Amino acid sequence: MHDNKQENDVRSELFYEQKNGYDVIGTAERLVMESYCEDYKAFLDAAKTEREAVTEAVRQAEARGFVPFVPGMALEPGMKLYRNNRGKSLLLAVVGKKSLAEGATVAAAHIDSPRLDLKQVPLYEDRELAYFRTHYYGGIKKYQWVTIPLELHGVVALRSGEVVEVVIGRDSEDPVLYITDLLPHLAKDQMQKKPGELVPGEKLNLLIGSQPYADAGKDRVKLAVLSLLNDRYGITEEDFLSAELEAVPGFRARDVGLDRSLIGGYGQDDRVCAYAELRAILDVEAPETTAVCILADKEEIGSMGTSGMRSSAFDTFMEDLCAARDVPLRRCLERSLCVSADVCAGFDPNFPEVSEFSNAPKLNYGMGIAKYTGSGGKGGANDADAETVARLRRFFAQAGVVWQMAELGKVDQGGGGTVALFMADRNISTIDAGVPVLSMHAPWEITAKLDCYMTYKGVRAAYELN
Repeated sequence: MHDNKQENDVRSELFYEQKNGYDVIGTAERLVMESYCEDYKAFLDAAKTEREAVTEAVRQAEARGFVPFVPGMALEPGMKLYRNNRGKSLLLAVVGKKSLAEGATVAAAHIDSPRLDLKQVPLYEDRELAYFRTHYYGGIKKYQWVTIPLELHGVVALRSGEVVEVVIGRDSEDPVLYITDLLPHLAKDQMQKKPGELVPGEKLNLLIGSQPYADAGKDRVKLAVLSLLNDRYGITEEDFLSAELEAVPGFRARDVGLDRSLIGGYGQDDRVCAYAELRAILDVEAPETTAVCILADKEEIGSMGTSGMRSSAFDTFMEDLCAARDVPLRRCLERSLCVSADVCAGFDPNFPEVSEFSNAPKLNYGMGIAKYTGSGGKGGANDADAETVARLRRFFAQAGVVWQMAELGKVDQGGGGTVALFMADRNISTIDAGVPVLSMHAPWEITAKLDCYMTYKGVRAAYELN
């Protein structure tokens, strides 16, 4: 006869058992979690574009003592610095006690999200209705973007060099924009198409007006719309040529579920992780190792461009930091750790066939750690080494972080990538980690409050314990 107590002890010691986070945290930590998530929802509402995310992050950073970093500044431990890259990406650092020759702790997230960009010649009239033409940005299911309220956010750069900020739809008194769809009664032919063909990209046109201008000329509705825009923003049709205007969902972030345990909002991929690492570096005071936070642009279209993670903006920032301490950049990077903070695909019981449950990230099981992403045999993955995974395990155990391993779907199902491989290309030990999301890339995505908070706690643990 076996000793049941001894057998249970052996099982407990040898088996790996995942636990729901609510079985781990206490009431006091739940209250902290709720407070954190209220702040996060406010960030989502304030930051619906990459430019707005940078503006809001700078506002919060300056309120916590961060100052613009100027090359040549004398650096002391505890100094809080930032560099605004063209208003579309942001780098922040808290100087550590150790030399940069021993590396830095980096967290990298992206602040761009799928959306509809206005074309450069967007405005037209058709049968006395006015429209904006769009070009979708990032991977979307196009049919999800019709028949929902849409806001317009962005900037118009005038020939003079003046930049005009445009926000239409955010205020409750503002109008919103809209993309029409066929009524079911007349959609017989449409419904025979594949989902990806239901709404062609060239039909994602924003309905923006119907009232004609009070004259007898041509395109009177278009003229009326231009007149309104000119009155409000001082722009003309030619000014659209040098504009960046984005149509984004007209929904505010809200609690989801009768128990309020979930958050629904636009752009949680990847602003949920961006906020976690921003909040973490704002809360770090005197780290041993220099802490660096990257809020990057362009990840959804390959991380190219001057504000993307492939640019040298990060290298220049780090080189300037290293120069102040007379440390070669390459020595710093090769001894650094990067948490590529990006979301993972949460297990959805409505669609279990695309996931392998044992390795799929579950809601309320904490921060998801993805050793690899990629597709078709880990193609395009960073594939972190075992030592880096163990390093995070150690940090998380010390800090009481609830976490789980995360794989992006079944092996042959599909896949995706993050900025991790671009950080690893710089010879930085890098691993993906972030929040599980349901309905990723939809106009309104779902996360669990517990996972949001644990991702913040996990990034902060890396900053403070590395």
